Amino acid sequence: MLALWNTGIVILTIIIMEGVATFAHKYIMHGWGWGWHLSHHSPRKGKFELNDMYAVVFALLAIVLIYAGTEGYWPLQWIGAGMTGYGIIYFIVHDGLVHQRWPFRYIPRRGYLKRLYMAHRLHHAVRGREGCVSFGFIYAPPVEKLQAVLRARHGRPASAGAARDADRAAATPPSGKRSPASRRR
Repeated sequence: MLALWNTGIVILTIIIMEGVATFAHKYIMHGWGWGWHLSHHSPRKGKFELNDMYAVVFALLAIVLIYAGTEGYWPLQWIGAGMTGYGIIYFIVHDGLVHQRWPFRYIPRRGYLKRLYMAHRLHHAVRGREGCVSFGFIYAPPVEKLQAVLRARHGRPASAGAARDADRAAATPPSGKRSPASRRR
């Protein structure tokens, strides 16, 4: 029965971490922590960016929780394990799929992964830290809704070109280089 509780804690922590990460992204990274996060909204030079320090901070917190849990403070190790699980999902989805920081390229063409990819691309469509949309990493609101919010905030008229621009953005990775598959379009 304890194993079931521990598994539930890990899963619940992963779910809660999306809310924590969304809050941190919107109010810390785009707020007083912009000094680190700015590097993520700028062209990357090299394999790492200062924004990666946020992952280090969350990883250290997870390590401390896991350690405290193994020292008898149940359920902290399972909360730390859930944070680690969320970090792995973040690494795969955000760094790998969206920002293509892996040696292979994959741009989703449909479904949830395309929506997630497009939502984060729309987040980066705004220069600077103000007026961005979609601060989550695993949950993505519908792309049409995000486009409408951006048009309302930035005075861009609604047009058929918005969907075309979104598709064009999907074909161009955040690095600005188009993948071989997208060049064939």
